[in-house]
Amino acid sequence: MTKNKFPRKNSNGMKKKVLPIVNVILDKIVGGGQALGTLDGGRKIFVWGGLPGETVAVQMTKKKAKLAEGIVVEVLQPSDKRIHPRDDASYLSTSPWQIMTFDSEQHYKAALIEEAFELHDIVLPEAIEVYTDNNQYEYRNKIEFSWWWDKTSEQIDLAFFKRGTHGKIPVDGTSLAHPSINRAAIAMRDLLRTKPDTRAFMLKTLLVRCDKLGNVALQLYVKDQTFALFNEAEIEKLGISGFELIFSNPKSPASVITERLQSWGTTNLTDTILDIPFTYAVEGFFQINVPIYEQALRDMQKWVTNDKPTVDLYSGVGTIGLTIGGDNVTMVEINEHAMIEMKRNIKALDREKAVQAILAPSETALEHIKGDSTIIVDPPRAGLHEDVIAKLLEVTPARIIYLSCNPVTQARDTARLAEKYGIRYHMGYNFFPRTPHIEHLVILDLKK
Repeated sequence: MTKNKFPRKNSNGMKKKVLPIVNVILDKIVGGGQALGTLDGGRKIFVWGGLPGETVAVQMTKKKAKLAEGIVVEVLQPSDKRIHPRDDASYLSTSPWQIMTFDSEQHYKAALIEEAFELHDIVLPEAIEVYTDNNQYEYRNKIEFSWWWDKTSEQIDLAFFKRGTHGKIPVDGTSLAHPSINRAAIAMRDLLRTKPDTRAFMLKTLLVRCDKLGNVALQLYVKDQTFALFNEAEIEKLGISGFELIFSNPKSPASVITERLQSWGTTNLTDTILDIPFTYAVEGFFQINVPIYEQALRDMQKWVTNDKPTVDLYSGVGTIGLTIGGDNVTMVEINEHAMIEMKRNIKALDREKAVQAILAPSETALEHIKGDSTIIVDPPRAGLHEDVIAKLLEVTPARIIYLSCNPVTQARDTARLAEKYGIRYHMGYNFFPRTPHIEHLVILDLKK
């Protein structure tokens, strides 16, 4: 059954085609986190807000020859795994899996890991387990908000982007964040509401971060280099430890730092990972869910031997190499800002004689991949560069420790390495509960 809506007009006055609402039965969860269904005529539709086995009404947001995308607007026959989302209005923006039981989430994440490896004809040697500490909410130590102008109340609101659209939705925070983050964000919003000349279009984003103890530092990104500075009394009322006002080039789509306009308090945070302190900038590279990350590190540490050098590729600020890498570590990182933080941490830990920091893409630092070393890789979602794989196959280090945020590309890379390596161990990690994101560890040992 298809329901048509009245067409809207775009800014040029032309009629803009609005896609229909369609009813569909959903079959399975797929890698991106959506549910998959089949429309009349055989076209596949990828749906947010639905679960396998449900009959749902879907507002189509994209339509192509062989596939479509959409968002559930009504659940006609719900799954027995469905629960009410904690963030009823905004869960699709941040954590679209709030609608399922946590046991179901764990099951689907294990199934997606298995499916990713089966696509490359790899059978994982043990049953797939996804580690969790069962902390489903309030785990994130970093949130980035956008801004919204409410025309009715004529005031500023925090906002997230609506999934599948360019629109926004006003929010008071997110249940994924540490409570101190939401409190600080609301305090900043309320302060801006006292500025009668401030409008949402002047603002870019609000980046809020906290440490384990709930100390908060935040950055307000603005589009105007002449944006009025805040006085000290105003900032003190926010209840935070550090603040920066940042001009970000309006032409840049991301929250990039063009110029720091104002700084107050302690703008860097410090946390411990496996009892080792790391200092990091609000905008810097650091783990979002530290307790789960620490478990992954403990599992990885079992496979690192002190009698061999360690090479840590895609090393970020060094939280792997500096915690489990041993006494002879080479860390390679492409991002200069992460490298600055890494070197600061190396110096603070008095590890300058034991650690070599290399600023370079991993694929151009291949001379550091040696056969007598343990290789640790934690690449971005795109996976390992082809030149890195070729070098590993050439010099054949005895062990590769591969932590991935994308099991699909990890499975692809493992299939390439399977020419000379076998899987010794594997484990999944639920770094981001209530979202489709999965981390997966494989230990690859050279075949004898």
